Amino acid sequence: MLKVEAPGGAREILLHACCAPCSGAILECLRDSGIRPVVFFSNSNITPKEEYDLRLSELRRYAAAMGVELVEDAYDHDAWLAAVRGLESEPERGRRCAACFRFRLGRAARYAASRGLTVLATTLASSRWKDLDQVNAAGISVCEDVIWWDQNWRKGGLQERRGEVVREQGFYNQTWCGCEFSRNTNP
Repeated sequence: MLKVEAPGGAREILLHACCAPCSGAILECLRDSGIRPVVFFSNSNITPKEEYDLRLSELRRYAAAMGVELVEDAYDHDAWLAAVRGLESEPERGRRCAACFRFRLGRAARYAASRGLTVLATTLASSRWKDLDQVNAAGISVCEDVIWWDQNWRKGGLQERRGEVVREQGFYNQTWCGCEFSRNTNP
């Protein structure tokens, strides 16, 4: 499997996680590379709340099995809706997604800085449904006090391992990002 090195040689990072399926192989890769991830679940885009709770439950289960700390951000769908207001009709990978990434990664960057963690990465960079350039642009734009790690988590066998972990763990594997505007519009 891929071996990685965090920017600046950091041994502990904040990993924004969207769900367990996207996190599985990444957490293994980080652990096997000697990097301790603190997982940050900040996904106020997900609705209904039952869907949010299901995704969080799966991630809690996997983080516990891996012995990884999981931090749960406050769920604030109204604040997320305000952040994407006027962009509701945008297509997937459009301006709404860019605003959504900035909202979620901004919360993660602020948490990382408050905790003294110097590097932020995201599992969003593993999803084939996401535009990596958008994810990285959002990360760069919000990382004032931490370093944005633009690792492409689709490479080095991680995409294949992702599928294996999903099957091994029996993860609930959703088919959309979670927001009400994308539910039936996957690319």
